[in-house]
Amino acid sequence: MLAFFLRRLGVMALTMLCLTFVVFYLVNLEPNLRKLAISQTEMHASDEHIESWLTRNGYRRPFLERYAAWIGVWPKKPNIDAETGKQVSRFTYCEEPSVVVYAGVIEGDFGCSTKFKTKVAEKLLPALRATGLLMFWVMATMVPVALFLGILSGMREGSKLDRALSVVSIVTTSTPEYVSGVVLTIIFGTWLGWLNGSAASATGDGITFYNFTLPVITPAIYGMGYIARMTRASMVEVMTAQYIRTARLKGLGFYAVVLKHALRNALIAPFTVIMLQFPWLLTGVVIVEVMFRYQGFGLALVDAAGNNDIDLMLSCSLVSVLLVLVTQLISDVGYAFLNPRIRVQ
Repeated sequence: MLAFFLRRLGVMALTMLCLTFVVFYLVNLEPNLRKLAISQTEMHASDEHIESWLTRNGYRRPFLERYAAWIGVWPKKPNIDAETGKQVSRFTYCEEPSVVVYAGVIEGDFGCSTKFKTKVAEKLLPALRATGLLMFWVMATMVPVALFLGILSGMREGSKLDRALSVVSIVTTSTPEYVSGVVLTIIFGTWLGWLNGSAASATGDGITFYNFTLPVITPAIYGMGYIARMTRASMVEVMTAQYIRTARLKGLGFYAVVLKHALRNALIAPFTVIMLQFPWLLTGVVIVEVMFRYQGFGLALVDAAGNNDIDLMLSCSLVSVLLVLVTQLISDVGYAFLNPRIRVQ
């Protein structure tokens, strides 16, 4: 098991290195750098002024040097004041050092947000906490209900209840978040009047029905049908196995057979689907957070992309890659606990 973990950690580190290199290259393309320079200077700045700003802030240094400095394995150099010739910090509002230092991701320095005029960590960490809270309640709502519906449907294969639950699962899975979000807003806002026109941000005026409950319900409805269908298919397969028939012939009750023999094996496939919901939620909440103005990771990512906030975009991509790799690792290890026949090699 230890060797397995070490190998997977090595693969995770290599994967993160490759993906961050690709993202770093894409966000540092010339059109993005020019848009960043224009947003930080003037909309009608001359080419000489734009080039001067990019050179002064280190964006014209060699690409590999900038990437290594962002990671933290290459010293980050300050700017040189053209008038005095002294070393000055790159962005004063981030209190960046005015000396040559190692300050990158490895050292816990994620850079400076040019959009929000603050350190990336001061913007990203509160956004991750808000999205983490949202994802927790989405999973706490979605997973138990989906498993219950899937198990109930699989136990009664071919019945009217099974067909009804299958139709509901298909409808919810085929409805995107931006559609269900609008529908829920119309139902609770226009028809029931529960929203009272309140669209305040979750971090500004506290948690309300609009800015928290609806963002929880919207992605939960979308993912609920998929998990329920996978659980039903797995449950149907398990219920026709030979050992289930043997248990029934021994005189065990139907529900005792389901709980003691069928349920554990039936949860192996849904477990993988549930673990895959975490990366999906991180990208799916982008639509939900923008729609309901929920101040989380998704909204921060959209703001960063729309304003060419390079350091914030890089940090968001790093978090996304890390979440995908960690959930895959947990999924692989979870197989061995759910099914003793599976061994980590």
